[in-house]
Amino acid sequence: MRAALRRAVADLWARRRDPAVTQTVRSTAAATISYVVALQLSSEAAPLTAPLTALLVVQVTLYSTLTTGIRRVNSVVVGVIIAIAFSALVGLTWWSLGLIILASLVVGRFVRVDEFVPEVAISAMLVLGVTQVTDTAWDRVLETLIGAVVGLTFNTVLVPPVWVGTAGESIEDLARRMRRLMLGIGEELTSPVPVDRAAARLYEARRLDNDVADVDAALRQAEDSLRLNPRVKEGVLHRIVLRTGLDTLEICAVVLRVLARTLTDLARERRGTELFPKDVALALEDLLDRVADTLVSFAVLVSTHVSADADAAEERLAGELRAARAVRDHAAELLLQVVQRDPREWQLYGALLAEVDRILDELDLDHRSRRLMEELDRHSRERAERRPRLSAFYDRLGV
Repeated sequence: MRAALRRAVADLWARRRDPAVTQTVRSTAAATISYVVALQLSSEAAPLTAPLTALLVVQVTLYSTLTTGIRRVNSVVVGVIIAIAFSALVGLTWWSLGLIILASLVVGRFVRVDEFVPEVAISAMLVLGVTQVTDTAWDRVLETLIGAVVGLTFNTVLVPPVWVGTAGESIEDLARRMRRLMLGIGEELTSPVPVDRAAARLYEARRLDNDVADVDAALRQAEDSLRLNPRVKEGVLHRIVLRTGLDTLEICAVVLRVLARTLTDLARERRGTELFPKDVALALEDLLDRVADTLVSFAVLVSTHVSADADAAEERLAGELRAARAVRDHAAELLLQVVQRDPREWQLYGALLAEVDRILDELDLDHRSRRLMEELDRHSRERAERRPRLSAFYDRLGV
């Protein structure tokens, strides 16, 4: 039993940077503290509304706590007040339950709680189920305020961690999945490719959209963790670097899907025969291998924050881009010779090279520098237009 407990604790400690683990620990601590405080201030024997509210308020990041906490508190308080009115008049019956749900959902639309409208009804139902006396119901309001204050204070004093590392790992994982797909496509070019196999690669490329969506969710969490966080300097720069990096990889994923479609069409045209002569196939395999490596190097550069490591990553990416372009030019010359002998699939050959060029252009360091400057300028301009008096103050805070 003790050995199992030690293993569980060790596993929890090893996963302490996991967002789910951190959220679980923080929510548990905030709910427990709010319950202890409510025991001292409320006349209820079991003031469970306080930990309930704390659970609703506490978020993974400080920014999301401050931005959503008020709406959550508002939704809970409104639900409690509605329940007080119903408990004083009719109590809990099947028809009063229906009425309180209807009233809560309607009122929730008018009190600006946005996505937390269902929580108005949830709070009202929970309070109605345990509240039959108006004086007792007001204790529920006190408990709600205790839970809200503890939840907001908890994440304000104990600032949540920054999830930039997790987002960077997600971006690198996406690049490595794209790399594996490109390597697989390249390996198949040296032999006849059945149409169904090429179509399977196309389907795999299409599934990258789901991977991009997962990385986007991790990145949104990282962006929230950077906002208003005193641990972070130059938070705006970090957010823009990560966001533009993901945007670039998303464009490359789309181009990779088009490339897979081009090869599928070529396999259909050359059914039962090799897609390319042997020397051309080897050159294209080498090209795809090098482009795949540049994708990973680009992701590493995006997720690197230490200046020395960033310089090394940039040099590595620049070298891989030069090597990939040299191989691309060699492959283009070989394809031109093939087209001159047999021009039947010239448009597919041209499309293949154009798609590789698009990926290399997106990964180009000069292109990325221009994109970063454009995004920084746009962000500064939009913030100055929205809040001209606070723009300089936010710049000093790095938010």
